[in-house]
Amino acid sequence: MPSEADSAGFPAACWLDGVPGQVAVGVIVGMESEAALLPPGTRIGVAGADSARAASEARRLLDEGAEALLSLGIGGGLDPALVPGEIVIGTAVQDGDETLDTNQVWMCRLLNAIPHSQSGLIHASAGPVVGRGAKQALFVASGARVVDMESGAVARVAAAAGRPFAVIRAVADAADLSLPSSALAGIGPDGKSRPFAVIGRLALKPWELPDLIRVGLDSHTAHSALRVALGGLGPAFGL
Repeated sequence: MPSEADSAGFPAACWLDGVPGQVAVGVIVGMESEAALLPPGTRIGVAGADSARAASEARRLLDEGAEALLSLGIGGGLDPALVPGEIVIGTAVQDGDETLDTNQVWMCRLLNAIPHSQSGLIHASAGPVVGRGAKQALFVASGARVVDMESGAVARVAAAAGRPFAVIRAVADAADLSLPSSALAGIGPDGKSRPFAVIGRLALKPWELPDLIRVGLDSHTAHSALRVALGGLGPAFGL
């Protein structure tokens, strides 16, 4: 139990024994580059930024013995206060008209274990939220701080199975950046990178090069932040 000073700013649920320790965690990521950051032996599902595939992979991991589900990866910043590389731990996931809470004990353990991490609502989107105007409108309408395309599906599978669920997102593209179409071509439906598709799209739209370079640098920053965050969690991912 932390001291009163240590617990300042955290809800009382943070210090409850609401999640059994050392449970088997299944991790859903969108890209192979995110999967490569995970410890050897991790139960992994790669969704390829596809919600149906994310749900299928989450169910598979539960069928194979996972007792908790974690949605992990980079995400789009909606809150203008967030910069690339900041880690946001989900308080809940907004998916359509429904908001699904993450496990609050697990969330608090993650906040404690990952230095400088922040909490916030995650918005689940069926497709990329590309333009800065769209990001601003979504932030105002929803209050969500980060958007991704896997967490909603994973949250629903976890809720249906009665299993603990958590979200860790590293901000990649900030709220003020409109994603170039060449960047969107870079990830295949299987989560693999497609550099030649990016080059082909850039050849048609060479003016996108400055924003594409920024996307690449920011994505690298986000992946590096995730690597550092995972290094302090251990194989049980904070549980």
